[in-house]
Amino acid sequence: MIRQLTAWILVCGLVMAQQQPPAPDGTVTFRANTQLVVETVVVKDKNGKPVEGLTAKDFVVTEDGVPQTIQFLEFQKLDTQPDPSAIPAAPPATVTVPAVTRSQITPETPGDIRYRDKRMLAIYFDMTSMPVPDQIRALGAATKFIRTQMKPADMLSIMSYTGAAVKILNDFTSDRDQLETSIQTLVVGDGQGFDENAADESTADSGTAFGQDDAEFNIFNTDRQLAALQTAVKMLGTLNEKKSLIYFASGLRLNGTNNQAQLQATTNAAVRANVSFYPIDARGLVAQAPLGDATVGSPGGSAMYSGGSALAVSSNFQRSQDTLYALAADTGGKALLDYNDLAQGIVQAQQAVTSYYIIGYYTTKPALDGKYRKVKVSLSSDASAKLDYRVGYYAGKTFSKFTTADKERQLEDALMQGDPVTELTIAMEVDYFQLNRAEYFVPVAMKIPGSELALARRGGAEHTVIDFIGEVKDEYGTTVSNVRDKVAIKLSGETAAQLAKRPIQYDTGFTLLPGTYTIKVLARDDETGRIGTYMNKFLIPNLNKVDKRIPISSVVLSSQLVDMKDALFTARDKDKGLIANPLVQNGQKRLPNVTRVFSRNKDMYVYLQAYEPNAATMQPLVAFVTFYRGQTKAFETAPLPVTEALANRLKTVPLKFILSLGKLQPGRYNCQVTVLDPTGQKAAFWQAPVMLAP
Repeated sequence: MIRQLTAWILVCGLVMAQQQPPAPDGTVTFRANTQLVVETVVVKDKNGKPVEGLTAKDFVVTEDGVPQTIQFLEFQKLDTQPDPSAIPAAPPATVTVPAVTRSQITPETPGDIRYRDKRMLAIYFDMTSMPVPDQIRALGAATKFIRTQMKPADMLSIMSYTGAAVKILNDFTSDRDQLETSIQTLVVGDGQGFDENAADESTADSGTAFGQDDAEFNIFNTDRQLAALQTAVKMLGTLNEKKSLIYFASGLRLNGTNNQAQLQATTNAAVRANVSFYPIDARGLVAQAPLGDATVGSPGGSAMYSGGSALAVSSNFQRSQDTLYALAADTGGKALLDYNDLAQGIVQAQQAVTSYYIIGYYTTKPALDGKYRKVKVSLSSDASAKLDYRVGYYAGKTFSKFTTADKERQLEDALMQGDPVTELTIAMEVDYFQLNRAEYFVPVAMKIPGSELALARRGGAEHTVIDFIGEVKDEYGTTVSNVRDKVAIKLSGETAAQLAKRPIQYDTGFTLLPGTYTIKVLARDDETGRIGTYMNKFLIPNLNKVDKRIPISSVVLSSQLVDMKDALFTARDKDKGLIANPLVQNGQKRLPNVTRVFSRNKDMYVYLQAYEPNAATMQPLVAFVTFYRGQTKAFETAPLPVTEALANRLKTVPLKFILSLGKLQPGRYNCQVTVLDPTGQKAAFWQAPVMLAP
């Protein structure tokens, strides 16, 4: 949904060098764009043995039929002999847990030869798709391979996905002890619980225990799993060598054509990154009961007796393996299905990568148009040799050429990555207000400097679009709420010029239970593609357990009230309509001052709520606001007596102040709000730093 942002918003690389026209000040800008294409080519003779000793003159490379000039060629010779240092299958005496989990693969730097003549194997555990028994088998298989089947040429990386983000547990290394330690840090059962209901005759009759439509959940869940794979291969794409990703999962079932776009995007990303998938079905060889075993409920209905349920169970199992097979076939890998020795799947990937040549050339088609380029590599001297290589690739894209699907995938990928993106600056404030004995409304305000947004002239007006995407996770890493919004800002004349000096503020809200949460939000300027990330933890206390002091909400400091008709966003619940936002009163909304920098020429609005859920009748309260400069009291309001409460079970007492700051000197202060209950002899205090600007 696109919403127009009215004036109140804060009025509140690639080939030949191209010379640009001289700028008004007489300077000249040069842009040099190059696009390096790297191909890994396995050359074998008619007997299947690797061919060595070839040079760049022996290869002929064409792209879309146009001959290309090879700039460099390197031969990677992999040792296929067993490693005499392989250790027996026994657990180590001690385990040292790494202090920090990595979120990126270390890229190669010029002159870095650490990966020369090495086989690059990345073991990826999709914990969300595997029940506990399958997780145990997968971790055991990886441990077995590391202990007894690794070879001197092997370098392994350990990756995992638990529903929150793709994690790099270990960068590429040949250190067995380090790799084993990384695997043992994975918690069996972590991420498990995303079981899908097929929404057909095989689905257990659970009385619609899952509140949302099962089919909608399945589509989203499969897309997330495929997007996580896409993120993983992009991480591996920073290395030029040929990579193999061993993908442990208990099948991956597509939901009709709904997941085809993400499947294609994942496959394309793997081809670009020179990564081959080697999926391993962690279920092994399965002999299942026609209607499922004791781990699932009875599907019920007439399909149990007509054979429809048994057919659906068998079909769903087969489709889950078909996706694994497709991922392998489309990227040059091989799937291990219906086999109980899961370590054999890693051995397959190991044996598939033999000695190969790395060929690099600068393409004669540097345009970043995202189009497919067909590559052909042949030998000029030996027509009988068999060559195995990537037969094409998709060119990169500039953001201006992104399709709607490209833009969505970019945001989802950035949201899933562990590292933040800092191209845009975002400030955020998260507050909480108690709605009832169980739920809390959590308003979230985000502020972006207007100077960081690129404005484009469209239809005679300044125009830009900001995309917002975010999610809230609980302390176990489970997503409990999310936000996705697109805001169009259309300004003209003087207001467009003022935007460069003033920020843009966006707000939304969630309904949550008490607990510790992590919020991660991304904002993107839709004109330039620049992204900013904000991520932080916040706590919603259980105010029902507060008895020695007055339970109060967050304190919101604001310098602006706006009419609701001009509000950028108002939180809504799809079933309940407009949520009772405490910051909205009498048709006006308080905009939290996220940075807490106030002008002495404007009033400050202070708002909070106190709660008296256990009182038979509302107890009168007294509140006041104090400004401290160091240890000196600089200003204090007169005590505000409050004798009225809202008509609800919490006996919510709104506390509102309007402060004139003109008499205070510019500088830093500590703002303190004090709430007193003279009858119950209780108090509550809140304090935060503020800045007064001239």
